[in-house]
Amino acid sequence: MRAVGHDARVSNIVKFFVAPDDTSASLALQTGPGRVFESLSFGNFDPEEAVLEWECLLVGGSFEELVEGGEPRIVAGQDNDGCVVFAISPRLSAALSDATHSRLSDLAASWTQLRAEDGEVIGAEIADAIVGDLAALISSARRQSQGVYCWVA
Repeated sequence: MRAVGHDARVSNIVKFFVAPDDTSASLALQTGPGRVFESLSFGNFDPEEAVLEWECLLVGGSFEELVEGGEPRIVAGQDNDGCVVFAISPRLSAALSDATHSRLSDLAASWTQLRAEDGEVIGAEIADAIVGDLAALISSARRQSQGVYCWVA
């Protein structure tokens, strides 16, 4: 697992994983995706906020519009203190999957700057790894006609 920053507000275990559908993904709620699903592990950032920021940065729109539209879509758990599983939106999945390497690097740099404005330190290499690895995971999932979800503990 890669730690992202040292923000006291955020201390999460974050696992992005591939699953065939919401029902299968929701099974990961209590214990995480484990070895059943192809996954990536990170820590110490807010993935719900991150996916909204990435979508805004890649395809436009506003953070508020996405939240009002129900993003990110929770498939299991409560969006407060417990574990939660949410889906990566089809729009973000397509944008990440289709992005060039330089576009992903630009996204990571913009995200790092955005987080810094809020006082959260995310290293450039870590941001590149998160965005690049997630894009590769999404591309793999799309080839298998599966979705990508995120488990947060």
